[in-house]
Amino acid sequence: MASSSFVKPNTLSSPWIAHRSFPHPSASPPPPRVSFAIRASAYSDELVQTAKSIASPGRGILAIDESNATCGKRLASIGLDNTEDNRQAYRQLLLTTPGLGHYISGAILFEETLYQSTKDGKTFVDCLRDANIVPGIKVDKGLSPLPGSNDESWCQGLDGLASRSAEYYKQGARFAKWRTVVSVPCGPSALAVKEAAWGLARYAAISQENGLVPIVEPEILLDGDHPIERTLEVAEKVWSEVFFYLAQNNVMFEGILLKPSMVTPGAEHKNKASPETVADFTLTMLKRRVPPAVPGIMFLSGGQSEAEATLNLNAMNQSPNPWHVSFSYARALQNSVLRTWQGNPEKIEASQKALLVRAKANSLAQLGKYSAEGENEDAKTGMFVKGYTY
Repeated sequence: MASSSFVKPNTLSSPWIAHRSFPHPSASPPPPRVSFAIRASAYSDELVQTAKSIASPGRGILAIDESNATCGKRLASIGLDNTEDNRQAYRQLLLTTPGLGHYISGAILFEETLYQSTKDGKTFVDCLRDANIVPGIKVDKGLSPLPGSNDESWCQGLDGLASRSAEYYKQGARFAKWRTVVSVPCGPSALAVKEAAWGLARYAAISQENGLVPIVEPEILLDGDHPIERTLEVAEKVWSEVFFYLAQNNVMFEGILLKPSMVTPGAEHKNKASPETVADFTLTMLKRRVPPAVPGIMFLSGGQSEAEATLNLNAMNQSPNPWHVSFSYARALQNSVLRTWQGNPEKIEASQKALLVRAKANSLAQLGKYSAEGENEDAKTGMFVKGYTY
């Protein structure tokens, strides 16, 4: 029977111990260790809690942050003028949908909407809070040509962002969105990728300092006829740069959300990828580039059809992921609503039911339980627009 007595290890025989230097008891104490803790201001705990709330099972984000000009294009598609009253009526229809909070955890608003109310005087922020939906705000100022690039763009809005963010927080916003874009057909140039990554990182740091969870969105546009392998190559490069600069700016990863493009072939490529292929390429990119500390991946639809965006999301949730993998859709949630509403007050209830149908479908996709059986043909219609802007 083996002895149960304690055996003193032979320290000299261990390469892990024998070569260590042990100071004499009378030696001076070692210098204090340098702390590398990420600074995220007084809002750290709140940022983490907000991000977790948005990245909750079976829920995603409703993006209705279109600029007034883009919202006007949506209204024009159903024969309505681009007036504040019409924009308010449409947004009220969306934000007061009964039961929306079962499937939607956050709503991205345009600045005008953040300060608007229902016809009965209830603020949209309060409508969202009562539905257990976190209000968010678009903070960028749009795209401009990037000098010295291959006809590429850069995103404006850092000037005055801190003061604007503080005001948005007072109004009730708890997360922010900044969208920049990368074009595959234009290169992309190293300059454009660095500009996109640096701008996103500065925005993210400023947002966290003011209590807003930043959604980090470098959209890789669908424009082009390139294969899916090229999209993967560009996406890996872009997200590598983004996380490098996020770290340089001391952004707390636990208090951010990502809004990436799915890895797909260019919209004009001759071969269309299956949901399983899109899921495989997209998850490969994310696992190579995104730390598991990030709580949520909220995909943009980017002009995919309503059904296509839902099918691709569902395919990505067929096995466990390190992060909450969900949606932050605009057109892929709103298209059916607009077609149903047509500006007719008598169709508000039917339009809200159309929104719930799409929201529930994507909720099921987030859980990996969606089936396309019974989808109507309109939901399968693509919404890609070359050079699309918000």
